Amino acid sequence: MSNRNRVEMLDLIDARERAAQCGIPVAMAELSVFRIALHQPGVAVALHGLLEALLWNGALDERLRELIIMRIGWVTGSVYEWTQHWRIARLLDVTERDLLAVRDWRNTSHFGEAERAVLAATDETLQDGTISDQTWAACHRALHGDPAILVELVAAIGNWRLFSALLRSLQVPLEDGIEAWPPDGVRPSVD
Repeated sequence: MSNRNRVEMLDLIDARERAAQCGIPVAMAELSVFRIALHQPGVAVALHGLLEALLWNGALDERLRELIIMRIGWVTGSVYEWTQHWRIARLLDVTERDLLAVRDWRNTSHFGEAERAVLAATDETLQDGTISDQTWAACHRALHGDPAILVELVAAIGNWRLFSALLRSLQVPLEDGIEAWPPDGVRPSVD
């Protein structure tokens, strides 16, 4: 099934108009994900609200957040998530070495306690739907027991897990001219 067979993207003019009516920034309406999500404005508003809270107003360290997102993109095979957040993470000065290391983080020696704790929490949530007591204790230590950051950690994992399902199920295409799976085109072994 081609990308265009699930839900057609709104044309840019319609997407921008719908975004403006909903209070979503016009720049967001230009992204493929919102050109599809805006078919259901309430969902688009909710998705934007989560992104606004977690990307622009979050308490969780942005580097850790991007490692979480990249791990979810890799494990779930979400080309859109991996590709878009590769660009975002690099703009935030997350190193290419760190981004590539999320592919097989357990066998990477350069990650510290915080990275290992949040990546374990991510993997457990993806696999079991919850974070184990042992991993929670590691996250609690690494994130200094800050309740706001711990709540946001769980919300961030859940949010980008949701986005992965949305992106993959709706087969949201990358924007024109964007090359998939940077930097090397290697894809996970997910069907």
